[in-house]
Parts: sequence; structure tokens; C-alpha cells
Amino acid sequence: MIKLSHVTKRYPNGHEALHDVSFDIAAGEMVFLAGHSGAGKSTLFKLITRIEKPTSGQILVDNQNLSRLRDNKIPALRRDIGVIFQDHKLLMDRSVFDNVALPLIVIGMPHDEIQKRVRAALGKVGLSGKEKQLPITLSGGEQQRVGIARAVINRPSILLADEPTGNLDDALSDEIIDIFADFNRVGVTVMIATHDFRQIERLGNRTIHLAHGQLMNLAQPVTHQPNPEAES
Repeated sequence: MIKLSHVTKRYPNGHEALHDVSFDIAAGEMVFLAGHSGAGKSTLFKLITRIEKPTSGQILVDNQNLSRLRDNKIPALRRDIGVIFQDHKLLMDRSVFDNVALPLIVIGMPHDEIQKRVRAALGKVGLSGKEKQLPITLSGGEQQRVGIARAVINRPSILLADEPTGNLDDALSDEIIDIFADFNRVGVTVMIATHDFRQIERLGNRTIHLAHGQLMNLAQPVTHQPNPEAES
């Protein structure tokens, strides 16, 4: 489903965010991407969604070589990848319904189908009945659930979550991660970037460790020292 082969990403300022990274994620697998702030996790997600291109190496998503993907094919790629952000990226002056419906409105889906899909997505994340509320009236955990509902509204085969529990307490973090596990159980490929090692230990899924842009040898001790350089 996702295959990286010797991927390096170097930005114009000379900062090397990723260096010679190779790994595979099988269809239907749920994987944690672990590492300190600045380890390269967000850059990796930008590469998988073709927001950025690698400096060298190859990325395949569902057998598509992203470096060779035509610009007119990128929207279809992104519709099949749901992305959840730590800071939610919600429109605070729009209702929960409007936030979740936005990806469907953009592609011109009929109103009746949008209604069905939004209600189904909100039901899956435990927010039924909150369609008319503004996100600003919701708790942090509920806002994150709105972000998840929006990410799955197109019924993607891949979910990428970038530090989805970073601002939540342990109980809410467990609830959010369990929602991802529920989607994974019905066949969605899930990749969660996190530095929350409690969640990694709790679920026991395969973990890919990054440190300063490189894959860690798991025989080495994991250190949680932050990178002095902010991640691009």
C-alpha cells in the first residue's frame, strides 16, 4: 500500500528532513510513526500526500510512483488519503456539519448524498446530534473527532494522523486512538505519527522509529530528546 525506497528530503535551505528512509506498510495495517519533534514525521506525511516531492528515492502509494504522478492525478490521490492534524484545522465560524461536508462540497457531490455521509461519519466518531454546533463550542477531544469525521468522509483507504492526541489527556487520547483502531478493523490502512509512547505500548502495533530524519535501529535505545531544529 505504501512503500518508501531510499527516500531523502532536503529543503532549499539545506536542512535534510529525511535521509535514506525505506519501509513498507501493507494494505490494512495500522502502524505508529514515532519520533521526537523535528524527527521528520510531518515531512514524511507531506511526501506521502504529494505536498512535497523527495529529493531522491521513490515513494509508491497503491502502486503509484508519486514522483511521476501527473498534476491532474494528485486530487484523486489525496481523496483516497484522509489526513488528521493535531491542531484540527477546523473552520470555527462554520458548523460541524459544514466542516465535515467540505471535501464533498468541493467535488460537487449531490446534497442528499452529502447529508447521508456526514451523518454517518459523525455517528462513527460519536458526534451524532452535534451537526449544527460550532466547533468552538466543543471540547478539544470533540474537535479532534470532527477532524477525523472530515478525514473519512471520502471513504479513503489510507488514514494519516499527525500527532492526533498531542493536546489531549490520557483518557481522551485513548478514545481517539481507539477510533483509528476501529477504522483499521474494517480494512483502512492507518499510520499515526506520535511521540506518545504510552499509546504505542498500549496497542502494541508495529512502530517505525525516526530520529533526526533517519530510521532508528530498534536495537538502539529510544531517546526522547527534542531536535533543536524545528521540523519543516
